[in-house]
Amino acid sequence: QVQLVESGGGLVQPGDSLRLSCAASALVFSNANMGWFRRAPGKEREFVAGITWNGGNTYYPESVRGRFTISRDNAKETLYLQMNSVKREDTAVYYCAQKQYSGSWFSSSSYAYWGQGTQVTVSS
Repeated sequence: QVQLVESGGGLVQPGDSLRLSCAASALVFSNANMGWFRRAPGKEREFVAGITWNGGNTYYPESVRGRFTISRDNAKETLYLQMNSVKREDTAVYYCAQKQYSGSWFSSSSYAYWGQGTQVTVSS
């Protein structure tokens, strides 16, 4: 059974940096397109970043472009999200997910497997 386990969340101040990790198991990770989403209290789940199986292409919404960087280490079967210059509005539970072959990167319905999430709180 595919398992995705996020880690690295926590409490940070505005302007700080944070790196999230997502460890995959029972998944052919090196062939999998992957993404990060987040859900803030009272809001819909939101696409944060996506990366193709070989790291050759990445995707971001305008809200995080230039501040967040998605990367992967296929040898370690781990996905990362580097978050720089964090803002209060980045506060959310962050999820990694495996993308199916079809569908929009931005839509949660395009993703087949999800982790349990890690909380990121940005507060002074």
